[in-house]
Amino acid sequence: MKLVVLGSGTSVPHPRRASAGYWLETQSGTLLLDAGADAPHRMAQEELDWGNLDAIWISHFHLDHIGGLAPFLFSVRWAPQTRARRKPLKIFGPQGLELLIKTISNANNYKLLEQSFPVELIEVEGGNDFLILPGLRASTLSTPHTPESLAIRLTGTNGKSLVYSSDTGFSELLADFAREVELLILECSFRRNKPVEMHLELSDAMQLIGDCRPRTALLTHLYPEWDNVNVSGEAQALWPGRTIEAVDGLRLEV
Repeated sequence: MKLVVLGSGTSVPHPRRASAGYWLETQSGTLLLDAGADAPHRMAQEELDWGNLDAIWISHFHLDHIGGLAPFLFSVRWAPQTRARRKPLKIFGPQGLELLIKTISNANNYKLLEQSFPVELIEVEGGNDFLILPGLRASTLSTPHTPESLAIRLTGTNGKSLVYSSDTGFSELLADFAREVELLILECSFRRNKPVEMHLELSDAMQLIGDCRPRTALLTHLYPEWDNVNVSGEAQALWPGRTIEAVDGLRLEV
């Protein structure tokens, strides 16, 4: 699997960090993990084959994670890159996804689901297990952020796994869920003295990472207070394993 970080930031506008989005390329297809407002244009900037995207995962309904989904669906109705497309686009997300998309679509007769190809909306809950792409199995875990928030674990036919936490507060269940994965994409919103419980600061993130022992940890969802800070260096002081700061445009092999 190949990962491209489209957005390592938050809802706060930032000159170098777009809002959440991660492109995953597998042997059986491509998957977008979250669709922040910047995701459609970031896919184009990274010269990714967005017109043939196979599936989208939405972790929760905060706008820095779903704000680009409706514009993406609006754009592909008219884009020359999708005129000949006939294969389905599958969009997975928490309960309420279909109502949200249809409400936006009906607000101005956008016809977001009326495409030249089928658009399938698939709602899942915490604890579900399903195929998200052929040969790529997904399992989900409810996380303490919003009522619908879900982490996802993706496992290929070779047994290699990655976990994307999306936004979350501290959870020992998440450490169990991410046990010994190849890659853990973990939010680390704040450096210290976090203002809200439903996010992680560095000490929280490194405790989770130490408990689950991933081969590589990727710290993301970084607020501007992380600017000009050596994120990986501070992480290394708390856990000796491989920890990487997410930056927009970063590409990793899983």
